[in-house]
Amino acid sequence: MIREQIEAKLAAAFEPTHLDVTDESYRHNVPAGSESHFKVVMVSDKFLGERFLSRHRAIYSVLSEELAGSVHALALHTYTLKEWEGLQDTVPASPPCRGAGTLA
Repeated sequence: MIREQIEAKLAAAFEPTHLDVTDESYRHNVPAGSESHFKVVMVSDKFLGERFLSRHRAIYSVLSEELAGSVHALALHTYTLKEWEGLQDTVPASPPCRGAGTLA
């Protein structure tokens, strides 16, 4: 449910040509069913002329409610269409979590 909220808010605010929101909570030491860690890959012309820090701040602003609640972490990969084409649609893999696994 939180993933869908994140997708809807980002789609409305940034009108992306590509948006992928992945719940990576299972890779962290959190209870099963937690929706706390997400990876966002977004391609939008709204990022033209913006540095990565500005892009991330804009996303944090749009998702302030979720970040104040159950969302603990966002891995953000933000690109313009030209940057995305240069990557040939590849995205860096998320690093392993130090506390990977589930709680006992």
